[in-house]
Amino acid sequence: MTRFMKMLSILALLAIAIMPVKTFIAVEANNSTSPKSMEERLNNAVVLYIGSSQAMVNNKETQVDSSNADVKPFVKESRTLVPVRFITESMGAKVGWDAKTSTVTITLGSKVLKLVIGNKTMQVGKEKILLDVAPEIKEGRTFLPLRSIAEAVGKKVFYDRGLIVISDNELIFDTASEKSMIDEVISKVNNLPVVGSAEVLKNLVKNSNSNNYGLYRDEGLMVKAATQTQDTKADNSIQAPSAAKESVSNSAGAGQSDYSTTNVQVQGVDEADVVKTDGQYIYQVNNDRIVVAKAYPADQMNIISVLDFTDDNFTPQEIYLTGNLLVAIGSYYENNTAEPNAKVAADKMYIMPPYYQKNSVKAIVCDISDKANIKKIREVEIDGNYVSSRMIGSVLYMVSNKYQNIYYTSDSDMEIQTPCYRDSIVSEDYVKIECPQIRYFPGSAESNYMIVSAFDTKEDEKANIQTYLGAGENIYVSNENLYVAVTNYNNGVIAYDDTVSSDVYKADIAPVYVDRRETKVYKFSLDGSKVTYLSKGEVPGLILNQFSMDENNGYFRIATTTGEAWSTGANASSNNLYVLDDTMNVCGKLEGIAPGEKIYSVRFMGNRGYIVTFKTVDPLFVIDLKNPNKPEILGALKIPGYSDYLHPYDENHIIGFGKDTIETSSGGFYMGMKIALFDVSDVSKPIQKFSEVIGDRGTDSELLRNHKALLFSKEKNLLAFPVSVAEIKNKDQSAVNEWGVPQYGEFTFQGAYVYNLDLEKGFTLKGRISHISKEEYLKAGSYYYDSNKLVERILYINDTLYTLSKGMYKANSLSDLSEKGTLTIPVN
Repeated sequence: MTRFMKMLSILALLAIAIMPVKTFIAVEANNSTSPKSMEERLNNAVVLYIGSSQAMVNNKETQVDSSNADVKPFVKESRTLVPVRFITESMGAKVGWDAKTSTVTITLGSKVLKLVIGNKTMQVGKEKILLDVAPEIKEGRTFLPLRSIAEAVGKKVFYDRGLIVISDNELIFDTASEKSMIDEVISKVNNLPVVGSAEVLKNLVKNSNSNNYGLYRDEGLMVKAATQTQDTKADNSIQAPSAAKESVSNSAGAGQSDYSTTNVQVQGVDEADVVKTDGQYIYQVNNDRIVVAKAYPADQMNIISVLDFTDDNFTPQEIYLTGNLLVAIGSYYENNTAEPNAKVAADKMYIMPPYYQKNSVKAIVCDISDKANIKKIREVEIDGNYVSSRMIGSVLYMVSNKYQNIYYTSDSDMEIQTPCYRDSIVSEDYVKIECPQIRYFPGSAESNYMIVSAFDTKEDEKANIQTYLGAGENIYVSNENLYVAVTNYNNGVIAYDDTVSSDVYKADIAPVYVDRRETKVYKFSLDGSKVTYLSKGEVPGLILNQFSMDENNGYFRIATTTGEAWSTGANASSNNLYVLDDTMNVCGKLEGIAPGEKIYSVRFMGNRGYIVTFKTVDPLFVIDLKNPNKPEILGALKIPGYSDYLHPYDENHIIGFGKDTIETSSGGFYMGMKIALFDVSDVSKPIQKFSEVIGDRGTDSELLRNHKALLFSKEKNLLAFPVSVAEIKNKDQSAVNEWGVPQYGEFTFQGAYVYNLDLEKGFTLKGRISHISKEEYLKAGSYYYDSNKLVERILYINDTLYTLSKGMYKANSLSDLSEKGTLTIPVN
């Protein structure tokens, strides 16, 4: 064999030898990238959740401490502390305790760890490790910083929104793509306790600190349950009026893309409103109807359909649009046929009489592909009263409250009615939510129900209904989470006057009421129609509205007012800003802002927050939130007036909508409506760059209470909103009476104020548009009462501006506001 042939033989043998190795490597690569189930990933893992007593060890659900449900991971000084014994014993370690020296000894195989309570040094073998936080005893158990104990026993930590997974893999889940799986794990170790039975429910209600709304006594009366099956099926189609003969679809307007949308708080999170447009049609809640009108082009405006709900006991309040679907949300009522027992004992006449009307919130989904033949395709109805809603993509999230209906059948026994719901895609029958399906928040159970519902309007899956003992007042929704805020009034809290010296016997001093109201916020993770409870936070004081809350980079920010603006001493008002981490623990705060005043508006924009307070002047505070652990005031501007609503213009400018004010001998008084552009380029010295005052005292706008009334486009230099103007006719006379109180103006105008707005010229009034005729203005006198002519919303489609009242749509050119057409809406 030649040398060359020998080399070929050797290469061939090498190829044969290498081939299986290549195959093995390829298989290994495929196995490492193939998705594993949740159970596979959690083998040999310890799973906990901050603030929860539940856990999982090697996929088995357990309690962190079998004898004490209050043993749970917690956050201190921005560090997560976990119970040492549970963690280490779950990994097969032995734990010893020396009470004399307060020393904990952990033995895991050949490793020996020693730590002393209160000492920041942990000994691992012969090595000494400095801890971020010293070990401490809580609930009779030793707690240690999470990562310190995990690393000491050779394990890795995965963390996401309060979820803790201790295993061999730090990247056990992908937070970017596997939120649904992570939420499923959270739900296993963070489930709120269930009510379970009627007896437990009664005890929770009896021990509740909140008012028992709807409570009354009636001897021997058992009211029929509201969950009876309905005999009649709802008609699944809503026919258009016979006069509308045009059959149209959304495809006709597919090319029209330049139109305004509802002014929302969070980009990508839609909010319901009384008006929506798709760029060709306008959909308007109009009394008990929804009017569908072709709007563009303006010379072809025409009513296509009127969805009339007056005979259905349904009152639409707001609507959404998503593709070819319209969702109407409103209230539904049904009279209960049960009769009250008239024979009530004389000594029980103080008891509120029974209430025999069933109230619920209903979402009706309609197919609007054919505008002249709109069809109702689904109803989701929830017991209670509507709080608010949001829509992300095609998924609708609703929050409602259901006050307790409690019936006393005797002095010692009562019946409590639980809520019910109906999803027509499943059945027309009502489904009663039983006690095993109701959860409560430990330590804060209330006597009424908070119901969170979610469903995909484009899918046939049943609605996800979650019921809690609790309540909601305001909601904030990001693209990832839902936050529900409610006031805890802490009724009956009293304290002695702190100004009294300690040597005075306090029993002789009358106690005074101290305002200890606080805001509770419940946090839920959103993943399509799946809603997962995460955690609860509490901060002192009350919020103003949804804009008092915000989420940024995993942190929740909230602004509150404590006390009362006109009180003194312990009850004097103060304003605060709190930053909560992803588990709703306060990690940063700024308290004592503008003592004696109260918050009138809040806006969060990235790493900045803006707060307006008022009593006699209008301070605008610029707050730096870059470091969530240490928010600080960068600058403040004090000018006459106040802003009820703040709207971003760009990152360095913000628009304020509110009232002008004057200060007299009797105090501060609001005057006409004021709009202002604030320049915060120099955060230490914010300035009012431009301002405009509309009318005199008595001038008002829905925008001051509802941000959805604003139309703003920076690209078009367009700003428009409805205003009701009051003016003092004899300006030469004093506007302040002998008591120092300014007089009100008389009604002179209602309609849209349309401005151009830029950073060079400021506010330039382009024109005013009203639906009230000259003759009607002459007849109006000091006030105007025809609500059908009041402009409620303004929107644009391409080159046309539309003003909408319940009685008319008016189209004007965007360029010069010349009138292009009107459409009269028939009144009921």
